[in-house]
Amino acid sequence: MSGFLEELLGEKLVTGGGEEVDVHSLSTRGISLLGLYFGCSLSAPCAQLSASLAAFYSRLRGDAAAAGPGAGAGPGAGAAAEAEPRRCLEIVFVSSDQDQRQWQDFVRDMPWLALPYKEKHRKLKLWNKYRISNIPSLIFLDATTGKVVCRNGLLVIRDDPEGLEFPWGPKPFREVIAGPLLRNNEQSLESSSLEGSHVGVYFSAHWCPPCRSLTRVLVESYRKIKEAGQKFEIIFVSADRSEDSFKQYFSEMPWLAVPYTDEARRSRLNRLYGIQGIPTLIVLDPQGEVITRQGRVEVLNDEDCQEFPWHPKPVLELSDSNAVQLNEGPCLVLFVDSEDDGESEAAKQLIQPIAEKIIAKYKAKEEEAPLLFFVAGEDDMTDSLRDYTNLPEAAPLLTILDMSARAKYVMDVEEITPAIVEAFVNDFLAEKLKPEPI
Repeated sequence: MSGFLEELLGEKLVTGGGEEVDVHSLSTRGISLLGLYFGCSLSAPCAQLSASLAAFYSRLRGDAAAAGPGAGAGPGAGAAAEAEPRRCLEIVFVSSDQDQRQWQDFVRDMPWLALPYKEKHRKLKLWNKYRISNIPSLIFLDATTGKVVCRNGLLVIRDDPEGLEFPWGPKPFREVIAGPLLRNNEQSLESSSLEGSHVGVYFSAHWCPPCRSLTRVLVESYRKIKEAGQKFEIIFVSADRSEDSFKQYFSEMPWLAVPYTDEARRSRLNRLYGIQGIPTLIVLDPQGEVITRQGRVEVLNDEDCQEFPWHPKPVLELSDSNAVQLNEGPCLVLFVDSEDDGESEAAKQLIQPIAEKIIAKYKAKEEEAPLLFFVAGEDDMTDSLRDYTNLPEAAPLLTILDMSARAKYVMDVEEITPAIVEAFVNDFLAEKLKPEPI
């Protein structure tokens, strides 16, 4: 276990009081679940979370918390762990603070551990690795395998304050969705009616303008897919602020919904898929496995639903609707002169084998790929991206853009070959490339 933790966190962590703690000691203490708390001292929601999380942490760890987060295992500690497995939890704060004094003031009262302030590069890697887009965020990892157990720890604190469901591992969709579902004519049917169908789990709310815009498009997509004879159903999981708002919004939808009054089931679905923002459309296969988390992008890009159920493509053609994904982590973008016939398609074919290799490698480890892959032609959106990142007008131009780090990596050569792309990607993943600021 210590090998994984040291690769993830480095060799040293610090307590709120500034004492160093060996990451290796976490394994000797029998830590089985690791929480990564992403936040910032300047965020009021983070301050609120820290207070509730401290109480939660103390309850779960019991007497173990009294010894401090850096305490080693003394006599009888093994027996205690067996008697009370919930104590096998540690939390590490991963800060985005830019001021060390503010960071010190914020972590001082934290009963858990933190990445040292100076570990800015490692912090950024963690934000990218787990696709963190909002703060505060809390995710739980299996401390032995590194697999993500729960992507939305904030809901764990709210829904299970005593830790009775520890370690909050993912449950099958069929189990989480079990129960009655509604039609907007107030008819009710059981979730078992979904068997054999592709399912879209739609997290949305009436108060959210982008949600209402997507809903109008999604209604047409739903109709086209059903008319084509496909077995497809959508389940609306509301984030509305009142039942009246839910009813008004749901009246526009031809699909199913989790009853607004079933807050526990709505929350479990949010936890299952680690929802960090809305609108989000998760598309599942008939077995309940995720096909894509980018249903919103797919619906907007495929108005005729010709590519349903939208299995992910290794390489995307950059567009207005999928450009938001540039903010999710590092992205390889190959800029081409789209005025040449077939140039974009040839570029996709050139980088697709490398993209497929990277995706397969990380899928085998049950991890998300560390890069997204795009081909960008010539249009206003691409021009804006070049301007924003201060890229040259050359084409072809091979780049890796890391928006969260405000960094870019550029390879400007006359001819781009698969070998050049693969070497560029491998050097980036091995941290051999020198970034330029965006």
